[in-house]
Amino acid sequence: MYDPILLRTFLVVAETHSFTNAALRLGISQPTVSQQMSKLERAAGRMLLARDTREVRLTDNGDAMAGFARTILAAHAAAESYFNGSAMKGRLRFGAADDLAITQLPQMLRHFRQLYPEINLELTVNQSAPLRRRLEQGHLDLIFVKQSAGEATASTRVAKDTLVWMAQDTLTLAAGNPVPLIAYQAPSLSRKIAIDALEAAGRTWRITCNTRDVNGMLAAVRAGIGVAPFPHSLIPSDLVKVSNRFSLPELVDVDYVLMANPTAAKEPVQALMSAIMSRGVRREA
Repeated sequence: MYDPILLRTFLVVAETHSFTNAALRLGISQPTVSQQMSKLERAAGRMLLARDTREVRLTDNGDAMAGFARTILAAHAAAESYFNGSAMKGRLRFGAADDLAITQLPQMLRHFRQLYPEINLELTVNQSAPLRRRLEQGHLDLIFVKQSAGEATASTRVAKDTLVWMAQDTLTLAAGNPVPLIAYQAPSLSRKIAIDALEAAGRTWRITCNTRDVNGMLAAVRAGIGVAPFPHSLIPSDLVKVSNRFSLPELVDVDYVLMANPTAAKEPVQALMSAIMSRGVRREA
């Protein structure tokens, strides 16, 4: 039988690709992470992790173990809730920024619902600014949004990313012409950051597409009608970063954060926060 503590640590290592970063996230020492992973590999009788000087990668057996680990931990949590008579119930109103829909967030929410079937999860997808307003008005219990890196808010940071200029690989831009900008409709954090950067650099620009959602933005970029500000780690494999190609101004870092309504039921909010924190932010493969 595999120790749930070892499995939880293994999943964080698999997510961060680093013993050091896993230790920081879990609040334990790096040698402890290393010892736990050695113990899990001995229990499995297989090599689960391939280590080099730059990162830690899953072996084929490690990929298999990751799937088993999630299933085992989900069953473990469900059994504890059942036999402790503490299965959480109620409603959780959750809001997520639109572009996070292309990360593993949908998978995390499915996993959460399997763990806590008695919680009625209500999902709202929108831009970060409207979600923050709805949270402040008491219409949402928890939101997962972007904000400028280091912004002083009552939030929990999940990950840090950098906004870059994204385009279709064959896009050309004549020198001196206005920058063709694809952006979310205002109010939008990435739209404001992009326009502020262009104007500070003295670059002229024109909006070639106003879009409400990430699918519209990606469709416009794939059509080759302009460039778009987009989180670097979330760029799809068929699109590219073009910040250097067109001498575009650098954009700023952003934080992915969780913000909770202080009046919401704390137990389900904390459960979903923990589920998101344990998996981080990564583009869906």
